[in-house]
This record gives sequence, C-alpha cells and structure tokens, in this order.
Amino acid sequence: MSFFTPLIGQTQAVELLMQAVTKNRIPPAYLFAGTDGIGRALAARCFTEVLFSHDTTAQKRLRQGNHPDLLWVQPTYQHQGQRLTPQEAAEKGLKRKAPPVIRLDQIREITEFLSRPAMLAPRSVVIIEQAETMAEGAANALLKTLEEPGRATLILIAPSVDAILPTLVSRCQKIPFYRLDVANMAEVLNRTGHREILQHPAVINLAAGSPGHAIASYTQMQAIPDELLQALQKTPANQRQALELARRIDKELDTEGQLWLVDYLQQLYWQQQHQPNIIKQLEKTRKNLLCYAQPRLVWECTLLKIT
Repeated sequence: MSFFTPLIGQTQAVELLMQAVTKNRIPPAYLFAGTDGIGRALAARCFTEVLFSHDTTAQKRLRQGNHPDLLWVQPTYQHQGQRLTPQEAAEKGLKRKAPPVIRLDQIREITEFLSRPAMLAPRSVVIIEQAETMAEGAANALLKTLEEPGRATLILIAPSVDAILPTLVSRCQKIPFYRLDVANMAEVLNRTGHREILQHPAVINLAAGSPGHAIASYTQMQAIPDELLQALQKTPANQRQALELARRIDKELDTEGQLWLVDYLQQLYWQQQHQPNIIKQLEKTRKNLLCYAQPRLVWECTLLKIT
C-alpha cells in the first residue's frame, strides 16, 4: 500500500489494483476512468512501481522517465513532420487550433514496443493518457494489440467509459476514479505547495473536486492582469465600462485565457447574484469563442447584455 502513498482520496481504486497484485491476477489491460486532475496518471505511475517493485532501481528509473519496460504515450500535434506533445509545442511557442490526438503511428510504436520481451521487469507496461483522443483507425489498431498483448499490462486513461470505443472497454478492467471531497482537495493542495488556492472560493468551485483543475485554473488566473480581474469582480456598471472591459479582454488575453475567464465569471457571478440569465449569456460567449468569432465583438455583446 505504501506505493500509493502520494495518491489521495482514491481508496477504491487502490484496493482494486492491490487485490489484483495480491491474487496474481493482473489483467492485460485497465481503463482508469474519471475526470482530469484527480490522480489517474499518478495512480498509473504508482501501480507501475508496484509491478516493477522487484527491481531496486525501478523507482529511480521511473522518476527519471527512462525505464526500458515502460512506454508512456501522450496525445501529440503534428508539426513539420514531427510529433510534439503539448508541453513541447508550448516550449516552441506553437499555437494550435485543433487539440492533440493519439495517432496511428503511436499505436504502431506500442505494438513494436510489446513485440520484444521485458528487459528488467517481469512485464512491460504501456500507459496511454487521454485515450479518448484516439481516432477510430488508431483505436482499431490498438484493439488488435489488446487481444494479444503478451506479457504486458496496458493502462488507458480516459474521462469516462463512454469516451472510448466499446470494443476497447470490453477488453479492459475498469477502475473508477472519483472527484475529491473538500478535505482531500485541501490535503492535495497543501501537500503540493498550492495552499494559497484555498483562499479563492471561485477557483475551488470551478475545480469541482479536481485538484489538477484547481492548480491549472489558479495558474491561468495568475496570468491575467490583476487590474483587469478586479474590474471584472462585478458586472459592468454602465455601457462605457462594458465596452472598455471588452476591449481589454480582447487585447490582453489569448483564446485560452478568455475561455477560462468565461468559466471563472460564471462561478463568480453565480455566487454573487444567482441570476441564470447571466450564466446562459456567458455560455453563449463560450460557444461563440469556440466558433472563432471576433473576440472583442463577442465580449462587447456579452458585457452589454449583463450590464
């Protein structure tokens, strides 16, 4: 159980995984299902440490990301013939409109990886983050691998059972992950050095039981100029203020920041006023921004209507 010490609030998931190890009945594939930011990837890493526990250097290798019997797969962008993870794309300053996906050639790499026996561990482990981003061709290719994985365990991480093809789900043991309660949220944020987030109720409410969402949301909030955020703490008092705020939002925030602001303002204004019409108007704002409408015009219309 000590391997799972970093994981908080997922008692059922830990129990199911450890039972499989204790009984030596580890299935060829798992589906870790639950919303982002609640510990699915951390659980996958902890479980891998359990599976590799006979290797005294396994934990060090896993921390360094270079264990030869572990393949960690993330969605990628395609840029000038190269695959880039979201982190690599951000480091290069690339802005992509389409989200990253798990590609067919990544599934082929999994097949190649599993075609050789494990080098140090008793089995190979493949972890696929955001498995829901697989196109049908990639999912069908993975299906063939799941049918005959050899001496290996695959862990698919997805937001829900319904997010991936039923044929894949049928070949996986499902491990549910749940949103954290207030006490566990606070423990995670304290443990990870994000105690200050607890002072922002709108951010906590926006996270809805996901510490990862809370941290990402707070990071996004820190990127917004304090003066602008303060000006938006209440709905605009008049049309002139509404138009000026729209101009500043368009000028000072990128699309990602504006979409976050929609979520934040929905939480904030609902706490203050409990007016459904404001929430509905902000939902229209989100849809318009996602349709690549002119942001300043979108915000002008929104703020004028809620003035």
